Amino acid sequence: MTANIRAHFPLIGHFHTAGVPGRHEIDETQELNYHFILKSAADLGYRGFVAHEYDPSPGKDPIRTLETVFNIADV
Repeated sequence: MTANIRAHFPLIGHFHTAGVPGRHEIDETQELNYHFILKSAADLGYRGFVAHEYDPSPGKDPIRTLETVFNIADV
């Protein structure tokens, strides 16, 4: 994933996150390590927007899970 970001960085206009699978929370249960991915983009000089597609999991506090998203994306 980050190799593709590095290879195509000049062509990237924004980043879009979503939990994988299910478009739910981006936490340690997901297949993608968004902190690492977004840090790699920041290290390349990315200072643009990151959109987050989010469908809260049933039974989870949506505000708390969004706080986690902000912490993960704070690179």
